[in-house]
Amino acid sequence: MLNVPSQSFPAPSSQQRVSSGGRSKVPLKPGRSLMDWIRLTKSGKDLTGLKGRLIEVTEEELKKHNKKDDCWICIRGYVYNVSPYMEYHPGGEDELMRAAGSDGTDLFDQVHRWVNYESMLKECLVGRMAVKPTVPKDCHEEKKILNGMLPKSQVTDTLAKEGPISPSYDWFQTASLVTIVIYTKQKDLKLDSVIVDHQYESFRAETIIKDYSYLIHIELSHEIQEDFSVRVIHNVGKIEIVLKKKENTSWECLGHPLENHNSFVPKKDTGLYYRKCQLISKEDVTHDTKLFCLMLPPSTHLQVPIGQHVYLKLTITGTEIVKPYTPVSDSLLSEFKEPGFPNNRYIYFLIKIYPAGLFTPELDHLQIGDFVSVSSPEGNFKISQELEDLFLLAAGTGFTPMVKILNYALINIPSLRKVKLMFFNKTEDDIIWRSQLEKLAFKDKRFDVEFVLSAPTSEWKGKKGHISPGLLSKFLKRSLDKSRVLICICGPAPFTEQGIRMLHDLNFSKDEIHSFTA
Repeated sequence: MLNVPSQSFPAPSSQQRVSSGGRSKVPLKPGRSLMDWIRLTKSGKDLTGLKGRLIEVTEEELKKHNKKDDCWICIRGYVYNVSPYMEYHPGGEDELMRAAGSDGTDLFDQVHRWVNYESMLKECLVGRMAVKPTVPKDCHEEKKILNGMLPKSQVTDTLAKEGPISPSYDWFQTASLVTIVIYTKQKDLKLDSVIVDHQYESFRAETIIKDYSYLIHIELSHEIQEDFSVRVIHNVGKIEIVLKKKENTSWECLGHPLENHNSFVPKKDTGLYYRKCQLISKEDVTHDTKLFCLMLPPSTHLQVPIGQHVYLKLTITGTEIVKPYTPVSDSLLSEFKEPGFPNNRYIYFLIKIYPAGLFTPELDHLQIGDFVSVSSPEGNFKISQELEDLFLLAAGTGFTPMVKILNYALINIPSLRKVKLMFFNKTEDDIIWRSQLEKLAFKDKRFDVEFVLSAPTSEWKGKKGHISPGLLSKFLKRSLDKSRVLICICGPAPFTEQGIRMLHDLNFSKDEIHSFTA
């Protein structure tokens, strides 16, 4: 019998899509929404045409099913009949047909990476691709007592030739403590590059080094207390994770290796790990946007780097639904509000609630104390310490990635001369944190904000309209002729796509533009 894939997300080879173009959507017919699709999958209707059987599919058989009314697609070794899903696909039938009768894994990772296909297409599963038997790997290395040396078999050929030097690890103990030391050989390592989780019997520490992931994943030989500390010694690239023993006994070994332990692979080839976070508070920011505060488990160390996002996961009518969100600060400047929660234990999100949506109403209905699954961070945003001019273009909740970028730049980049935000909204009531933005502009003369409304009242005295070359050409003035510039843009796909085209027309280079797309 075939094993049906578990409902995990995201896919192992996923990566953040940061590009000049967003994903195109097509209008769906009435009765073809995501909720309608979920209802169809729960109806008991045979969506595969195989009356519940799972089969092994050869390459030759897969190729035969390449028409709209008979379309099979292979994703990560499993074959799905996506014909029933054609009319429900937000990207349109033509996009699905690009992978008809073939292995669509790479295409899926490029375009649909945040779709939880294993859950969404569970009832469309035809079976598994027929593959030739492979010789099992030698597990001898994994059975040794953990000593921190990375087996060469776990370093890919590409990594050995092009990637950073492979890390290693060791451990030592005192009567009450166990210290795991990771030697990364990278001097520019930051604390937010290290993610540590201790859940149930599993202890995992993931270190992000450039575009690679080094994972320690073990079942500890003895119990530890919930809280632990993580420290990075920057000048030597060493990480120390200090665990507190529950009992003051001597450990003979650190523990037993679990899946992918001691591996060092490209980050895009790893799946994201989730932990359950507790909803601590939610407060109204505008008439349709709220600030959510989630608390990390006490046995988790996670700091989301500037410009990166995480995925929130909820189970809705039996189907896992996942959406990407960029965490924000609890405010633009701490003196503008009452003292909040410590930053290292809490994650904040500004989220617009769509009443007719599927995910955000469910999120809004959560009670204080309920739990939400939160993934590890993703993204590749980088900001130069020599930056001189920073321009931010945001529409609606596209403001969210700008919050931390704005805070970071004003506090941490000494060469910065100017930060300007052009914030597009429909009405004054839609402007997120308007008061804070105006106070920040008054307090720090390097910062300036301009609000642009597309549907203002007659009393509005500010700028009106949509993103345009005229608005941008006046807004994007360098402080010096050859000043080092970064332009960040985020909003609905049409806004971002139009904005990038206009920026190129204004002779800004690709390296000077960073777009955030979901």
